[in-house]
Amino acid sequence: MEEKNSMCSNWQGDQGIESDKDNKHEKIAVIPLNQLKDFKNHPFKVELNTELFELMQSIEKEGVLVPLLARPNPEGEGYEIVAGHRRKAACEWAGITDVPVVIRNFDDEQAIIAMVDSNLQRENIKPSEKAYAYKMRLEAMKRQGQRTDLTSDQVGPKLEDNPTLMVKKLEAGYDKDGIWNITEGDEIINRRSNELLAKQIGESTTQIKRYICLTNLVPKILDMVDEGKIAFTIAVELSYLKEEEQYELHAVIDLEQCTPSLSQANRLKRMSQAGNLDMDAMYDVLGEEKPNQKVQIKIQAERLDQYFPSNYTDRQKVELIEKLVKSWHDLRIQKR
Repeated sequence: MEEKNSMCSNWQGDQGIESDKDNKHEKIAVIPLNQLKDFKNHPFKVELNTELFELMQSIEKEGVLVPLLARPNPEGEGYEIVAGHRRKAACEWAGITDVPVVIRNFDDEQAIIAMVDSNLQRENIKPSEKAYAYKMRLEAMKRQGQRTDLTSDQVGPKLEDNPTLMVKKLEAGYDKDGIWNITEGDEIINRRSNELLAKQIGESTTQIKRYICLTNLVPKILDMVDEGKIAFTIAVELSYLKEEEQYELHAVIDLEQCTPSLSQANRLKRMSQAGNLDMDAMYDVLGEEKPNQKVQIKIQAERLDQYFPSNYTDRQKVELIEKLVKSWHDLRIQKR
């Protein structure tokens, strides 16, 4: 498929353009929006926000510059979108009924990987979106390892100019535990699928595990993570709570109008693991005053420096202020 076919704003007619680039049969066609189905369990949300409005305006002015990517719908008629859910929504908003689509015969695992990779390029991605996307992609990679068609052919014969140089046959695949195996002759190199994923997306394996932990959160708490009301590290700790405990915790959070700190979340996790967590315990933990909730009175030093001897240290100044305030307090008590 030539570059000019992948960047076009004016698409006319229903005739598709077929291509065998990279040995992958695909075609480009103009497809009615009502024939395009959302990807099953699509983890990335399409919201009616400023970014989508700007995309809609761009499409109204310039047309659909980049075709959507889809595959034949595995569950029936039409096509399943692999990449381009926001473009579809913007077209619906703009009143456009037909869009250019690259149609490719992905299997389930290929479709999931392509869907996740295309959406991870977005600037603003919510923690919940990353969590479910990483989980789906990792599971797809592991399922690919159970296939038997991942063995490569011999990559080449002996080089005529160098008969001592041999090119060995390579075999690649995953085992049932998700370990990536590369066999070169009798040598086997193992790499876990989460390590491969980490390298591909630029995250550490630990961070990927933490994100996937978020998929264990109940929707109400996960929404608070997306809204920035609960920090990511705290959310990871809360993900270890049982489902019922999470719903109870959300009720306590709602009633007390406060969220747990990292240390409190860790305590809640340990109490849950020990079987000692109930709503009373949650109230006790969240009712504790957090360091960042303590009221601090700040006074600019230069406002008071003129009243202290020049050789007074900051510590002496604080002690004197505390002593004077205490004397004032005691005097008021005596007057009462």
